[in-house]
Amino acid sequence: MPYVVMFEDDEAFADQRARHMQAHLAFLERHADRIHAAGPLVDAGDGTPAGGLWLVDAKDRQQVDALVAKDPFRNTGLRRRIRVLAWKQVFADGRRTS
Repeated sequence: MPYVVMFEDDEAFADQRARHMQAHLAFLERHADRIHAAGPLVDAGDGTPAGGLWLVDAKDRQQVDALVAKDPFRNTGLRRRIRVLAWKQVFADGRRTS
């Protein structure tokens, strides 16, 4: 089942981003079988970092939560809020998928 994980960052801990980025990217690579896409979110107006987004394929919410818990960014204070949402894709590549 596809899930979207949305991360909202706390800029008070922005220094943690650079400090843990290499470990975070290595984590994403190790879990590429489940995390199909990931990347930062930035404010469209001024470009300031705002958080991140993952597209995850998992059996259930508990598998997603387990991945999030292992992310090197998780316990740094950087992530102010984490939302896990189930996603049903209905449109891709210019056409309906269901």
